[in-house]
Parts: sequence; structure tokens; C-alpha cells
Amino acid sequence: MNILFRGGRVFTPEGVRGAAVLVSDGVIAAVGPEGELARRAPSHETVDLEGGLLTPGFTDAHLHPVQAGLERAKCDLSEVFGLDAYLSTIHDYAARNPDKEWIDGGGWDMSAFPGGLPHRDHLDFLDRPAYLIQRDHHAAWVNTRALELAGITKDIPDPADGRIERDAGGVPTGVLHEGAMDLVGLLTPRPTAQDLDDALADAQRHLFSLGITGWQDAIVGSYAGSQDQLPTYLSAAREGRLRARVVGALWWDRTRGLDQIGDLVERRASAEGLDRFSATSVKIMQDGITENFTAATLEPYCLCGGTGLSYVDPHKLKEYVAELDRLGFQVHFHAIGERAVREALDSLEGTDPANRHHIAHLQIIEPSDVPRFAALGVTANLQPLWATHHAQMDELTLPYLGEPRSSWQYPFKDLLDHGTRLCAGSDWPVSNADPLQGMHVAVNRTEPGGSVHAGYPTAQTPFLPGQRIDLATAMAAYTSGSAWINRSPAGAIEPGRPADLVVLDRDPFELPPEDIWTTRVRMTFVDGEAVHTR
Repeated sequence: MNILFRGGRVFTPEGVRGAAVLVSDGVIAAVGPEGELARRAPSHETVDLEGGLLTPGFTDAHLHPVQAGLERAKCDLSEVFGLDAYLSTIHDYAARNPDKEWIDGGGWDMSAFPGGLPHRDHLDFLDRPAYLIQRDHHAAWVNTRALELAGITKDIPDPADGRIERDAGGVPTGVLHEGAMDLVGLLTPRPTAQDLDDALADAQRHLFSLGITGWQDAIVGSYAGSQDQLPTYLSAAREGRLRARVVGALWWDRTRGLDQIGDLVERRASAEGLDRFSATSVKIMQDGITENFTAATLEPYCLCGGTGLSYVDPHKLKEYVAELDRLGFQVHFHAIGERAVREALDSLEGTDPANRHHIAHLQIIEPSDVPRFAALGVTANLQPLWATHHAQMDELTLPYLGEPRSSWQYPFKDLLDHGTRLCAGSDWPVSNADPLQGMHVAVNRTEPGGSVHAGYPTAQTPFLPGQRIDLATAMAAYTSGSAWINRSPAGAIEPGRPADLVVLDRDPFELPPEDIWTTRVRMTFVDGEAVHTR
């Protein structure tokens, strides 16, 4: 079957062109003048771009779709903001689900609470235990009943990789950070295999609606009370239910060492030969987040002191990474603080760039480490939506970082100027999965006009505007850059590539930069077949 895309412009590796695109049997056959392509394939269907832009399908290089799908089916707080709105949503959910043993879900924002911390008392109106994961999945809000069931008292010590929030008398207040989440999370009802299948199907539909035709799942394994998603992906790929092109980043268990390598090799092998899914990456979470002081920093945090946590001993990390690299694994790092970034880079010294290692988040990079990315062949995996003056940044992050460290945040332009390869993702459900919203922030360093926090006083004040990048660079990060990380054959509009394509309702390159966020996806194609139409 032939399809001719006409009536707009096309984002190609050479830039934006006024051209048509011919697709034959699911593959891009030609890019060129409409008349010439129509004569080449006289029998064809036509997709009228209506003045919009045709782009490659977007690839999200860091997200958690199965977890997102599960949360969307539970008590979902991600679409509201503020204590009153959260409690109303929780109350309504509990009333609609009287037979549920637990009230679980998540999506609450730290900036909705003084000091970023809710309290168990807020949830004690419930007649059941509650476990609600923070928006960025680095903490959980629980009630007194949940603490009692887990045996969490003032006498229980903090786990090595987490912290139990306590009052001045040492009594737990209802927030569990990082590894402490498992103390309650593992007690919550386990989703069934059908629940996980449904969650993946829901997530895939949602991502297709945003033009995302491929992704890297950033944690495939058991973490923070979540279920291992590997069987879900394997069954979906084998049965043809997985249409997107997906790489799973296998979870590195930070309580173990080299003894887990054999397990990772076996897990990778279980996906060999599948068309839509591979398990060729390993995710190492090296630190936490700045807002709860678990991000690993070189100098102490202001006001509270401490330098955060390195979840994997940096002296052992290099040995672990070297063995993964030798076995042909890609290493996918989580690194937020500047010390974690440096530890990740140090561990990647001497590794093979052909394995396409990458470091995600990169909130703070000490300037002398910026040139090391290109020198080591390490890709910077950006989550652009976070690089704005939002409430969490202004009220929680900046006061604790101080200067000059605050000015080292999300240095997209510096990385680009030093020749670093870029890819991009969302960390959904931590933040909005829409790549066009992320591109808007990468270009403007302001909140997209339609976001939840658009009314925040400084939302439209550019955050470190010297770190803006142009739209073509941002779009390439979400297309060819992230496809490259996944070794995907898609990611560019050129002959011979799979026809994973997105029709935008307007051409963002013709809009004022501050209006990029208004662009929407009209249609999404995978292998030339429409998987989403609006």
C-alpha cells in the first residue's frame, strides 16, 4: 500500500523542508516534490497535512509507562494540585472503591506542602491504609494505619538507601523517602498479570496520542513496591500487542553487586529475537533528588547540610560498569546531583562508546564535567520540562542549592556547544509525557502556557535563559537522538526507514517560540499504519 503525505512541511535530518513523503508497504520510499512522488505511485492514499508539520515518530528515552498506566487506574492525584484538591480526590476515590483493601496511587507534588512534606494525619480520615507515591517517585505519603501495618515506629532505623521522615521526637510523620518506600510499598496489593497488561495497553494508547512511537522504559524490575514489568513486555511483544519500539532498562539492584550480572544476562536473553522489545540496557540509579536532600552533591546543601546519597558505592561502581560494558550492555544512569554525575562519568571512563551509554536527568553538572560527555562518548538524556521556574524549583530547590550551584542546572546549551550527543524524554508519570511541551521548555526555559503551574508568579520568567537550545535541536533529541539510543531503525524521515510518523496540527517552526506548546498531534503512524487519529 502507498501513502502520500502532502500539503505541509517535513522535518528531515537536513532540516525543515517543503516536500511530500511517499510511504510504500510501511517504509519511507521517497521525500521530494509532490507531483514527482504522485507519478511514481499513481495508486496511493493521501494524507493532507493541512499546513502542519510531518515529523518522525518521537522516542521517549526515559519513562515508566507500566507504572503510569497502573497509577491512572488508581487514585490519581497528577491532574490536581494542593492539599484540599488531593484530599477531595482521595475521598472520592475511597467512596467509589469501598472494597479496596488499600488506597494506593500517587502523583502528589512536594511544592503543595510546607517544606515539601505532607503528614500522615491528613490521611487518617481513611478507614484503610494509604500509600500514595510522590509525583517523581522518590517518596511516598502514608497514613498511620500503613505505618502500623509495616511496624514503622520511632525505634526503627532508616534503611541504608532511604529515610523515614520524623518529627522532633523521632516519631514517623508519614513520608518515606527512597528505599524506605519499600517498607510499606511491598505490603500493598500486587497487581495481577491482567492489571499489568491493561496498564501497558493504556499507556501505549496515551503515548501514541502524543506522537510517541518508541521509548526506553527506565526501570524494568522491582522498585519502590512496583512489580517487575519484564513478563508484561515479553507477553505483549510475543502476542503482537506491543506496537511501539521499546527497550527495557533492567533494574540494577543496589543491595547487590556483581553477583546479579548473571541474572541480567538471562533477563536480556529472554527478549532476544523479539521484534518490538529488547532488554539491552541496565538502569543504575546513582542518587535521589534535590528536594529531599538525597541527590549527591559535592558541597553540603544550604540550610540543612549533608551531601546526599550515592546509592552505589562509587569505588565499586567502576567495576560494575566495566563488566556491564564488556558484556555489551548499555548503561542508563539516573544522576541528579553534581557528585552523582561525576561518579557516573568516572565509571564510564574507558568504556566502549558503541554501547551508547547515557546519563539521565542531569539537573546539576559541575562546569568542569560538561566537556567530559563528548570526550567519553556519553549521551546526555534530557528531561527538559524540569528546567523552569516552577514552584518546586523556586520554593524547594533554589534555597537548598545556593550559588553558584543553582546556576549549574540543566546546562543544555553548554552540553551542545561541547559536542555532546543529546536524547530526550519525560520521566512520565513524573511529568507530562508530551514531547512538544518538553521542546517548548528546551527552547524557552519557561512553563508551557497550558500547564498546571502556568499561573505561578515566575512561570514565564526564563530559567537560566543562556541554556536555551533551538527547536530543531530539541526536536532532533526527541526523534533521531532518542532513536539512536534505542538502536531503533526509525527516528528520521529518509528513504528506507520505517514509516513511524507524526502529523502535527500546525508547524511549530512557523510559530513564535512562546507558542510552541500549543502544537498538537493530529495523527500517529507506526509502519505506515495509523495508530492514533484525533
